[in-house]
Amino acid sequence: MTETIRKGASAGGHAPGTAHGITPKGLKGGQLGLLAVVVLGISTIAPAYTLTSALGPTVNEAGLQLPVIFLIGFIPMILVSLAYRELNADSPDSGTTFTWVTKAFGPWVGWMGGWGLLAANIIVLSNLAGVAVDFFYLFLSQLTGSPELADLAANKPLNVLTCFVFVALAVWVSYRGLHTTKLVQYGLVGFQLLVLGLFVAMAFANWSTSETAIPFSWDWFDVTKIETFGQIAAGISLSIFVYWGWDVCLTVNEETANGKKTAGLAGTLTAVIVLAIYLLVTIATMMFAGVGDTGNGLNNTENHENIFTALASPIMGPFAILMSLAVLSSSAASLQSTFMSPSRSLLAMAHYGALPEPLSRVSKRFATPGYATIAAGIVSAGFYAVMHVVSENVLNDTILALGLMICFYYGLTALACAWYFRNSAFNSLRNVVLRFLCPVLGGVGLFVVFLQTAVDSWAPEFGSGSQVLGVGLVFVLGVGILALGAVFMLVMSRLRPGFFRGETLKRDSPALVVPE
Repeated sequence: MTETIRKGASAGGHAPGTAHGITPKGLKGGQLGLLAVVVLGISTIAPAYTLTSALGPTVNEAGLQLPVIFLIGFIPMILVSLAYRELNADSPDSGTTFTWVTKAFGPWVGWMGGWGLLAANIIVLSNLAGVAVDFFYLFLSQLTGSPELADLAANKPLNVLTCFVFVALAVWVSYRGLHTTKLVQYGLVGFQLLVLGLFVAMAFANWSTSETAIPFSWDWFDVTKIETFGQIAAGISLSIFVYWGWDVCLTVNEETANGKKTAGLAGTLTAVIVLAIYLLVTIATMMFAGVGDTGNGLNNTENHENIFTALASPIMGPFAILMSLAVLSSSAASLQSTFMSPSRSLLAMAHYGALPEPLSRVSKRFATPGYATIAAGIVSAGFYAVMHVVSENVLNDTILALGLMICFYYGLTALACAWYFRNSAFNSLRNVVLRFLCPVLGGVGLFVVFLQTAVDSWAPEFGSGSQVLGVGLVFVLGVGILALGAVFMLVMSRLRPGFFRGETLKRDSPALVVPE
């Protein structure tokens, strides 16, 4: 597993003849088509996992306006995805945010953009592992008819140990390359979508039999019924979490057939498909369970961590075990596919001299960033173990902190698009829309949400109520990790000064670049 090769800048300079400073890293091209990349995007978003984790906290903020919050949260996502397409068409690179922000704003801002992406992925990997552990023991309990097995997830040492096993398996599959990953994902993604479809159909069919049921209302899409902007910001921050992950489609651009076009198109398609899934599941769930704080109600705090655990049996009856298996497979599949993003970002950052050189090494046998994949696994497993000790509600707090990370690096990437293409942004109506309006609106919107959520999360009662020295744990995680990144950046500027002097990846702006 340690046999590696080095490519490009990390081996002593840029490859000749590459445009805009982008250089190859040893990854194998042409391995994925459009369908495979969309499946990977859906797998990373993991609809079953994200909904069971996020429906409770989001309805707690938005109430009956949950559907419109998902729609509002989708707007900056689609705007940012269009910005990603423009950048990818100009400079396809596995470093995505790190590479593009560096080319637009320079190495210091680019390094922080890359850190934001890495932090978000590490946080969500730990969250994915946590959900996988919970549903693993729940599935065993349902399969054997032994309720006490489900309680094993509450045993912290056993929980953490099981998490380590899941992470190790995900790292092993990721290390073996995209062919193995693709085969695994086709089966797991197909299964979870079928079960979600069954869940929605049975919820619509049986909603009137529930004691907490409420009829459908178009008022659910009325944003004016939300009382404060803070609720909108928190709700959007949480809904952003449920869409997040489509950018993995861009991360594999160097390994995709016709990566300049296919990767960007796959990212946009993934976001649209997931929006449709979420609206169907959300409306069906609200109609059956309501938004009350007792019984099956979505605002019952006992249901917040795993909504599908509470609702699968009332809605699906004897088929409830399929939902447990679907969430387990969803979180396990996403745990594996999500490793592609931090591993390739670490690879790119090391390749261009922004991180230690060993992370730039690529496996000869599997053409994967081996060292970077293992490093991402170790850090995410360690983060989960620490969070499981300090947080009273580890899943809720990590989701809220993740929203901050996503707003930061998505917003930064969108603004980088507008600045990078500033010389050609007004050459045509197409460019005005895709290179100026969409990136600016998406980027500014996300930074507004970032700032509002950061201010709100300072209070200890934000999230689970966990705190560090009187400061809310969500703020410590979200803003504290960014501050830690700034410190680490200063250390790397001393150890790897070439990148920070602009020697390996130059800041530039094309006079006119027309995407293929």
